[in-house]
Amino acid sequence: MNLRRDVFQAIADPTRRAILLLVTTQSMTAGAIASNFDTARPTISKHLQILTECELLQQEQKGREIHYHLNLEKMKEIANFIEPFRQMWDDRFNKLENVMKAYQQKNDA
Repeated sequence: MNLRRDVFQAIADPTRRAILLLVTTQSMTAGAIASNFDTARPTISKHLQILTECELLQQEQKGREIHYHLNLEKMKEIANFIEPFRQMWDDRFNKLENVMKAYQQKNDA
């Protein structure tokens, strides 16, 4: 059965986020990734499978080893989706900050 994995469910897991951070600067093998965690290798393999199915990671065969690296295009898609929400919250916090400053100036006077 081929399940369609949700990107946001995938990145909701702290271990998977940590894996993504590990491969931001260089591609790594599953063993190299697993050596950074105190969990069993099959558990890390499952996380890698999920991240690969969501297209957040890409696999590249180098000899007998498979190296995992970040799929920058997919990360850009996610960032583009999130950007309007980030802007909305920035605007709201800026407005709140202005209200608080005005309130503080009024009380200081």
